[in-house]
Amino acid sequence: MSDVAAIDNLVVKFQNLKSEIGKVIVGQEEAVNYVLLSVFCGGHSLLIGVPGLAKTLLVNTVSDALGLNFKRIQFTPDLMPSDILGSEILDKNREFTFIKGPIFSNIILADEINRTPPKTQAALLEAMQEKSVTIAGHHYQLDAPFLVLATQNPIEQEGTYPLPEAQLDRFMFSINLGYPSFQEEVDVVKNTTSNELAKASSIFSAEDILEIQQLVRKIPVADNVIEYAVRLVGNTRPKSPNAPEMVQKYLDWGAGPRASQNLILAAKANAAIRGKYSPDIEDVKAVAIPILSHRIVKNYKAEAENITVSDIITSLL
Repeated sequence: MSDVAAIDNLVVKFQNLKSEIGKVIVGQEEAVNYVLLSVFCGGHSLLIGVPGLAKTLLVNTVSDALGLNFKRIQFTPDLMPSDILGSEILDKNREFTFIKGPIFSNIILADEINRTPPKTQAALLEAMQEKSVTIAGHHYQLDAPFLVLATQNPIEQEGTYPLPEAQLDRFMFSINLGYPSFQEEVDVVKNTTSNELAKASSIFSAEDILEIQQLVRKIPVADNVIEYAVRLVGNTRPKSPNAPEMVQKYLDWGAGPRASQNLILAAKANAAIRGKYSPDIEDVKAVAIPILSHRIVKNYKAEAENITVSDIITSLL
């Protein structure tokens, strides 16, 4: 199949996928789109929302519809790195045997990721970037595709540990889930308080996802679109000579080169699901807020004047 035909086919399958997920997840269309874009790019997503907004259900439903193996890790203060990665045990022949942890799966749901101490959070760093883990000097490759979809509750501060910048940067998207509209909430209540509970059918396979990820990388991008993305990321750095006044005034740190890479990859995927054979600047703008929002650090002036990260990115766009 030619790349053009593959993109046309992806548009149809993407719509089928959305309708399959829509059987279970009511509303949250933007969040679903971003999660699927991250899957098609081979990136990870951080879902932020108050309890009860179906973050866990969304991840579960996406993995069902994509036909991928799914493991859930409940992050707690006493969770150890070996609980995620696995550990070596002494077998009956008095030899060390490696028992794989839940990280060896296609989709990892890192539930309430900020509830565990930095030592355990750091266990995910190598897995998220290198798609491999090193245990007791041995190197293990993870299953492909490998994706971390983490959830975080923005309200509770007690008993939580802020994610280090190095880990935040490894998430392609930071996705904020909002409350449903009145009609969406009515539909949610109808769907979840009867005996008939909907379930998404699998319409993709692991091989299909790997093919889509390769297809996305093959999509050509015009130089002016790449330059726009790199300039946009550069403008978030307060010490850059071209930084706008708002950035210099309200930001301590800007986004790094991984943001530029992710902007282009996500713009390619965003173009592909809309049947376009090459992304334009509008595709970069469409994914800019969830890609940049967790990579820039506000200062005390921004906090005092109630300036949000989204306000700053919107002004840059």
